[in-house]
Amino acid sequence: MSLFCLVHGAYCGAWCWDLLIPELEARGHKAVAMDLPIEEPEAGAIRYAEVVLQALQGISDDVILVGHSMSGLVIPVVASQHPVRKLVYLAGGIPKVGTSVVERISHGDESDMFNSAAPNKDASEDNALAMELLFHDCKPEVAQWAIPKLRYQASGLVFSEISPLQTMPEVESAYIVCTEDRTFTSVWSKRAAREILGVDAIALQSGHCPQLSRPVELADVLDSITQVDNTEAA
Repeated sequence: MSLFCLVHGAYCGAWCWDLLIPELEARGHKAVAMDLPIEEPEAGAIRYAEVVLQALQGISDDVILVGHSMSGLVIPVVASQHPVRKLVYLAGGIPKVGTSVVERISHGDESDMFNSAAPNKDASEDNALAMELLFHDCKPEVAQWAIPKLRYQASGLVFSEISPLQTMPEVESAYIVCTEDRTFTSVWSKRAAREILGVDAIALQSGHCPQLSRPVELADVLDSITQVDNTEAA
C-alpha cells in the first residue's frame, strides 16, 4: 500500500482527483489532495510546495508524489524537504536547475514544450478553450461537471521564475506522457523525461487530464509504478 499525494495543475483544485481517488483506494492505496493557492498573484513553486508540505504533515507512510501539469515544477521542491519514495510527473513540466521555463522555451532547445494554443491563454475564462486543451476526451457529463470548477490562475511565476532548486532531489522518478495531450507536447515530454529524469516515459492514451478522462487506466499505471522499478520504464 502506498499513499499518493496528488498535486493539481493550473486552473484546477483538489476536486480534479475525485474520480481517481476511489480507483486508487480500490487498489489498496490511500490518497491525499489539496487546493494550491493559485489565486495568490505572487505564488510560485516555493509557496505551492509549502501547501503540499502542510498536507503531508504527520504522514510517514510510503509517499508517492504525483504532480500534474504545472505541478511537475513543484513536486521536486516538495521532495527536497519531505521524504518521498517516488516522484510521478503526470503530463507535466520538469524543472531545470538554474533556469526558468520561459527561458527554456524562448532561448533554449525546448520551444516545442507546449502546444501553440496553450501558453498565455486562460482556460478558466474560456469554456471552448478548456474543452480544447483540457477535457476534449472526457465524457460530456464529466466535462460539464469540471468546467465550472476551474479556478483563475492568478500567477504565472512558477513558469517565469528561476527554479528554486539547487539540485534535483535524489528520488526515483517516473513520467506519464499522455499521447493525446493538447497542452504539453508528447515529443517534448518523452525527450525531457529521458534527458532530465533519465527515464523512458510511460505512455497513456489520453488527453491532458487522465484523472478525469481515464481514471481507471491512470490508476492502473500508478498502481504499477508502486510495484516496479521505473528507472528504465518502457
